[in-house]
Amino acid sequence: MTDLTADVLVAGGGPAGAWAAIKAAEAGADVVLADKGYLGTSGATASAGTGVWYVEPEPEAREAAMASREALGGYLADRGWMARVLDQTYANMNELAEISRYPFPEDGNGRQIRRGLQGPEYMRRMRVRVRRSGVRVLDHSPVTELLADGAGAVAGAAGYHLRDDRPFRVRAGAVVLATGGCAFLSKALGCDVNTGDGALFAAEAGAELSGMEFSNAYAIAPAFTSVTKTAFYSFATFYHADGTVLEGAGSQRGRSVIARTLLSEPVLCRIDRATPEDQRAMRLAQANFFLPFDRQGIDPFTDLFPVTLLAEGTVRGTGGIRITGADCSTTVPGLYAAGDAATRELICGGFTGGGSHNAAWAMSSGTWAGQGAARYATGLGGRAGARTVHALGEAGVRPEGPAAGGHADYVAAVQAEVLPYDKNLLRHGGRLTPALDVLDRTWRQLRGTLREEGAGIVRARSAAAMTAHARWMYRAALTRTETRGMHKRQDLPDQDPAQHRRLVTGGLDDIWTRPEAEAVAS
Repeated sequence: MTDLTADVLVAGGGPAGAWAAIKAAEAGADVVLADKGYLGTSGATASAGTGVWYVEPEPEAREAAMASREALGGYLADRGWMARVLDQTYANMNELAEISRYPFPEDGNGRQIRRGLQGPEYMRRMRVRVRRSGVRVLDHSPVTELLADGAGAVAGAAGYHLRDDRPFRVRAGAVVLATGGCAFLSKALGCDVNTGDGALFAAEAGAELSGMEFSNAYAIAPAFTSVTKTAFYSFATFYHADGTVLEGAGSQRGRSVIARTLLSEPVLCRIDRATPEDQRAMRLAQANFFLPFDRQGIDPFTDLFPVTLLAEGTVRGTGGIRITGADCSTTVPGLYAAGDAATRELICGGFTGGGSHNAAWAMSSGTWAGQGAARYATGLGGRAGARTVHALGEAGVRPEGPAAGGHADYVAAVQAEVLPYDKNLLRHGGRLTPALDVLDRTWRQLRGTLREEGAGIVRARSAAAMTAHARWMYRAALTRTETRGMHKRQDLPDQDPAQHRRLVTGGLDDIWTRPEAEAVAS
């Protein structure tokens, strides 16, 4: 086993993890970053372009930016957090320009346009900055469980070096979970590493989750590819298989119409409302969106092509680990959360943050979590490596009964309950309840026997994380007996003013939900 000691361990190598590692190191901490893939190339951001919620510090512009999504999110967002994120995002994007020399495009007056980032170039430069900050990077080294001291404070993590085929352990003063959301291995672009592992680790340590009912995000994709970049579909018209217009279908509003139609027939699409100028701008902004079309000789602006919907779960949803402090701390001492692993309700409410809000949240929450973790570790006075620690992992690593393999069977069982549109997107209590019953049985079976050797522990833990996510999602969805944000109940189609509150979820063997103690400001 590789045995390391650090002030701060960052789990995850997407933008949130990279920013957390950099800011912790700048605060004077000795930092280790462990990534499931290769820092700079794995995850949803590294594979595509993304907009960024970047707004100039002008009162009118900031007010409009905050107001624009409040209704969509069911008025569950927090203006104070929104303002903080806008401020921090503005600062971080300026850092990208000035320190990382990111090549932002320019307008006709030679002024940089800082409202978007090309994922591959963004993350390449973030890796360079992480390494220059003195952070020790463990590539292809997924974390598999947290460590805690005798008082229950998080004290590091254990994981597995995939390339060297051996386990590792990092004893640390504090841990930042930036492991991404959970897309249930749906094949959404860049999301195969996003199996919700961090939320499982957090729950095992006693942390809470929030917004788990807002985890039913589905992205539009051509049926022949997994490219789930949806911004350009706002210029599209959708059609029935016979070529007639599919009324009500759309990108921001109308995906449920697409889902209902896909249950019985193909849905066709054409991006036919983009002007020639729009088309040129699109190709410059997201070149990889067009690669699958070009390879098949399809012009998406003039030709009809079939589309599907791919589940993105908490990657594009807003649910995740509950944040309890301005430094992105959690209910567990020494544990911090950032990016898609954390709830985004604070800035998005109950509606997806898409790319722009999530990108802003990743760099902002990563900054605060890294700085907060460094402060916490410093407060230990050099005792981080001297603490006696124990491992917290349970399901998939320490079963209650005789150990057996079979992670793939559990993944398939979970996918059968969360990927179908009629169960997760087109929600109804009559379908959610039996689905949750199946998931509860799946968890009990997994909890009782699942354990795999060597690198198999990574897959077993991911299967456990996906099962836990599905149960948290559906328990919260059944508790919210109304329609709000992206959580749309076909059997309860109205918004209930009495339920203008966030829901907190937790537990593993026994899932619980409760309203957040602090009411949402009206």
